[in-house]
Amino acid sequence: MKMKYVKIALLGIVLLLGACNAQRNVLYLQNATSGMEVEIPDVYKIRIKPMDKLTVIVSCSAPELAVPFNASSNYNSLSGGATPGGSATQSSLRPITVKENGCLDMPILGEIYCVGMTREELAEVIKTKISEGGYIENPHVNVEFADAKVSVLGEVAKPGRYEISKDQLNIFEALAMAGDMTIFGRRDDVAVIREIDGKNVITKLDVRDSNVMNSPCFYLEQNDIVIVSPNKAKAGSAEIDQNRSFWVSLTSTLISLATLAFTIFR
Repeated sequence: MKMKYVKIALLGIVLLLGACNAQRNVLYLQNATSGMEVEIPDVYKIRIKPMDKLTVIVSCSAPELAVPFNASSNYNSLSGGATPGGSATQSSLRPITVKENGCLDMPILGEIYCVGMTREELAEVIKTKISEGGYIENPHVNVEFADAKVSVLGEVAKPGRYEISKDQLNIFEALAMAGDMTIFGRRDDVAVIREIDGKNVITKLDVRDSNVMNSPCFYLEQNDIVIVSPNKAKAGSAEIDQNRSFWVSLTSTLISLATLAFTIFR
């Protein structure tokens, strides 16, 4: 009788250990502590790259003076895209593409090298050029990304391409936009593919570890690709399904050939 209880106790311990191990596989930031602080370096702000599309709004107290600096539809065509008084809105502006040489071709001002700058830094450069050129006194300049997006693929609920709506979009927010990882997603094997100096660089992240916040890929950049790997259970089931499909297809083919041979030679 005592041996029976010992076996039950051992079984309970095994099940408990298995549950704890499963929990460790799915929890985020397992070694984080309450009150933990991680400084956000300035480098994590999104910086402009070649081929980015930007919208630039220049405004001032005399709206008619700002019209030539805005690449708006009513400035370049007969469309009525501007608001009364000649000021442009974000929706009325046509995005300007950063050239491969890193320059943004601004109306009146010409080319401005901007690769590596933040939106705020570029806005300040444009503002300075307008003021020093004597065009407008105390202009206001707003620069926005027109097509900054990241792709989230693999073991997530809603794979897709998602818009970056702020400068500091982190890996957890990107996963949340994609509906979070499925139960089959490996929290210790999240890949971020980023183009750096003309090369695709892969960085692996373990989102179970709080040190992930120190990774240069914790905050995402435009055109980053996030790929969540499947765990062994999902990979194994996929292989079984593939083998099953192969044998079903092979069996169907053999039956068809046998039927054809029977029809010909009977």
